Formats: sequence, structure tokens, C-alpha cells
Amino acid sequence: MAGDIFTDIYRENRWSDADSRSGAGSNLENTRSIRAALPPLVRQYGLRTMLDIPCGDFYWMQRVDLPLDRYIGADVVGPLVEETASKYATPRRTFRTLDLCEGPLPQVDLIFCRDCLVHLASHDVFRAIGSIERSRSRYLLTTTFPSIETNVDIETGSWRPINLERAPFYFPPPVEVISEQYTGDGGQYADKSMALWEIAALRSEPS
Repeated sequence: MAGDIFTDIYRENRWSDADSRSGAGSNLENTRSIRAALPPLVRQYGLRTMLDIPCGDFYWMQRVDLPLDRYIGADVVGPLVEETASKYATPRRTFRTLDLCEGPLPQVDLIFCRDCLVHLASHDVFRAIGSIERSRSRYLLTTTFPSIETNVDIETGSWRPINLERAPFYFPPPVEVISEQYTGDGGQYADKSMALWEIAALRSEPS
């Protein structure tokens, strides 16, 4: 189960980073671009509610001034959710233990899903997209690597870059693309981006 896999990763701190238990992708240097871009995007599309899944330890997101009526942070790792909620919950900011692949997910204007699908086997990516579709939410903002030509499969809990517009996912062109301006790993993943899709346009089954 994905919950067991990611709970073990959290408990053993396998994604060890000096700043965030959620790994190097969640430190301040690697979130600089998305922290700047997210509030204007929320305003541009009139988004009032957001599900951040996985929310991790909320390390960098706490520094983003989001013009939302309701923020829901969710993660499959129960102990992490409890710790995060004890520190950061407010009347308009709540945290829940949710499995993206299993659902059900709350209906919101925006599902924010950063650095998650890259850790899922392809069949689990499709399960996640199915849960997202069933939520009847409006938009998905998620990680993609537009320069990747061929998507390889992995076991859930590992990592690889994926291009959601390529086989077997075949997402349509996104309505917005935010470059993360990622400079790590010798520059080989400089195309790392957050892309915005209308959820109604996605497919949850391979062709």
C-alpha cells in the first residue's frame, strides 16, 4: 500500500534534507519559483478553495500568502499530518490524512499535486487521476517534465521524471506552465515544471 511505503520513508527520513523532512524538493531554494507564481495564478483563475496533496510538512507552503477561503492540506502519512496540523491548522486551513490513489477527495477549485506522481508506478498514477476526476474539482496543478520523450515505469516509492503529455498518460496541452527553474542534478532536469489542467479534460485510463 502507498500509505505504508511513504510512511516508512517519512519515519526513516530517507529524503533527508537540512530544511524539510519532505526532501530537497521542498526546501526554500527549490520552491522559489512556485512560491512566487502560485498566488497570482490563484487570483487569475478566481480559485477560492485548494487541496494540497501531498502537503508534506508544510515547510515551504507556510510562506505563501494564498488568497483562499479554504486550504486543505492532505497526506497519506498519518503521523506527518498530525504533526503538521498541530503546528499550522487554523479555521481556514485544515489538514487530513488522505490517500490520493484511493480517495475520496474533497471537491475544490484547485488540486495542487507537486512532486507526487513522479513517485508512483504508472498504474498508481492512473488511480490517482481517477480519484482526482471523481472529486469533480476544477483544476489540477501538478509536476511534469515537458522535455521527457519516453516515460519509464517504476515501483511506487521510487522516482523518475514524467511527461504527462506523453504515453501512457496523453494529457492534453496544459492551460498554464510554470517553470520551476530547477538547477540541481547538474541541470539535467531544468525543464521541471508545474502545469495546470482542467480536470474535465483528463483521462484516468491508459489507451
